Amino acid sequence: MSRIQSTFQALNGAKALIPYITVGDPDTETTVEIMHSLVENGADIIELGVPFSDPMADGPTIQRAAERALKKHTSLHDVLEVVRTFRQSNNNTPVVLMGYLNPIHKMGYAQFALQAAQAGVDGVLTVDSPVETIKPLYEQLQANHLDCIFLIAPTTSEARIQTIAKLASGFVYYVSLKGVTGSAKLDTDAVAQKVALLRQYIKLPIGVGFGINNAESARKIAVVADAVIVGSCIVKEIEENPGIEAQAVGVLAQELKNAIA
Repeated sequence: MSRIQSTFQALNGAKALIPYITVGDPDTETTVEIMHSLVENGADIIELGVPFSDPMADGPTIQRAAERALKKHTSLHDVLEVVRTFRQSNNNTPVVLMGYLNPIHKMGYAQFALQAAQAGVDGVLTVDSPVETIKPLYEQLQANHLDCIFLIAPTTSEARIQTIAKLASGFVYYVSLKGVTGSAKLDTDAVAQKVALLRQYIKLPIGVGFGINNAESARKIAVVADAVIVGSCIVKEIEENPGIEAQAVGVLAQELKNAIA
């Protein structure tokens, strides 16, 4: 059983908190500290953003984080090194890499999947890899026992949902809004309807992200989702608390976890 499966099984119906942070913001050492602080304060799975120069799905907060990380020359190799360091003292919390295909393509799918598995990564989500073209990467992830995590949008057709259901493992990530990360308006009724539709086809846990920017919106989403994925408001906390990032993020994670409990 994978670490992601074990985590959801251990939660036994309780909701998972999945925070997102960008690796290398403000630097890789602090990223590892933030990861540990998140886990100590209720995070069940950690999503690590791989910095990329053209993050088209991300809003301004996460774009700025990627820019800060890239100024420090944070690479995909550095991201894997961060996971390796985290694993020295935490072998239980699943880590999912979230990013764009370009850096993975450059490294080579086989090499990336092997190195990610060796570093202790559990799942990979590529924002710009539609299900129709993901096969070469998917096969390498499968060969290395890494979960391939798919995004499903409000506009995704039922036929496409069925295709994703056949390939997905770990959990699926439902994007609660049209637009970029950090968007403001969250319609929980619309999310509930879509999640109900997804459950007809998908037997995996369903995480919901985009637009969850405080404890109240996290609480509302937790009613309908198996996992609450929070990115921009955590990244903003890092941006606004230089020098005490890990503590600040820990306080926020605890608030979010209490809200969805």
